[in-house]
Amino acid sequence: MTRYIALLRGINISGKNKISMPELKTALIEKGFSEVSTYLNSGNIIFSDVETDTIVLSEKIKTLIQEKFTLDIPVFVIAQNELKTLLTKAPSWWGSDSKDIYDNLIFAIAPNSIETVADKIGEPTEKIEKVQICGNTAFWSFDRKLYAKANWWKRTATPEIGEMITIRTANTLRKIAEM
Repeated sequence: MTRYIALLRGINISGKNKISMPELKTALIEKGFSEVSTYLNSGNIIFSDVETDTIVLSEKIKTLIQEKFTLDIPVFVIAQNELKTLLTKAPSWWGSDSKDIYDNLIFAIAPNSIETVADKIGEPTEKIEKVQICGNTAFWSFDRKLYAKANWWKRTATPEIGEMITIRTANTLRKIAEM
């Protein structure tokens, strides 16, 4: 069995798209997923499965959420080892302990590509944010005090872009990569 991480997009934010993590965990176990755990209330699921196709796993989880919670939630699945490898490729400016910088990793949800997302967003705002594409993800950091002026900050929150991606912080990713 392979260990996977599912990242749900846009759940439990400001009372919208509410999903109980304990209920979701139980539903996943009932559907045949193994060694299921969740992290935080923002839709981070760690599990094991014999399936090797992450698109199939994404669709299976998405369907389960539609049936159980009547919500249409985009789901991104990555093998835990793949996430660990990805984190080793982070640029030197990403993932520091600086409280002045906010470090995120943007995942393009299939069938979208990170290149399409980056083209739609445009260039990062100089001296406020940095972006580096790696595979179908983008390492993204920005100045916490100047975030409102950051092009990527404004654009990733728009419905056009938001439906194409899911975002996690460096700290969350490091934690779930080791669970």
